[in-house]
Amino acid sequence: MNQIQEQLIALGGVFEAAVLVDRIAKTGQSTEAAMGCMLGSLLIRDPKDTLEVFGGDDLNLREGYRALVSALERDPASLQREPLRYALSMLNLERQLGKRDDLLEVIGKRLPQIQSQVEHFGITHENVIAASGALYQDTLSTLRQRIQVQGDMRNLQQPSNAAKIRALLLAGIRSARLWRQLGGHRWQLVFSRRKLLKELYPMMRG
Repeated sequence: MNQIQEQLIALGGVFEAAVLVDRIAKTGQSTEAAMGCMLGSLLIRDPKDTLEVFGGDDLNLREGYRALVSALERDPASLQREPLRYALSMLNLERQLGKRDDLLEVIGKRLPQIQSQVEHFGITHENVIAASGALYQDTLSTLRQRIQVQGDMRNLQQPSNAAKIRALLLAGIRSARLWRQLGGHRWQLVFSRRKLLKELYPMMRG
């Protein structure tokens, strides 16, 4: 697997989180497999490759790939506007987080506690989602820039949905961090669109 493919998997994670946030905000629905994949990505410490972060394959990132393709193609008909906005916001927040050692320390200390809950309850249990959501709230929510999630207020006001959205934003920012560690940077999305699409189309077909 080449470096661009590795970067695209990580970026697929950012966009997958964004798509799931958008769906929960608008419909209150999310699939357990995709949710489990994103939550699981928070807890992988020393992956042998990028795929291992997402459970060993990119099956649960396909919707993220689709949203990323629509952003890179810049076709107004297929563009997923809200997921794109959330994804770009996560990339921005990750850069801010990188300058805050105090917040990184809190995240580093609390992820093992969440890991213990996963071992006890399972990855998509409400306690795990609540703990992941609370970690986002105590760290990334304190930064000056906030992610404003748009949707149906009936869905957004449900505590379980709010926790899922926060947990997914945390996971998306973890993917953004991974993308940057793999050499990804914002200018690629502007100047290397064709190159990225060329690698991404076969990945979507898997």
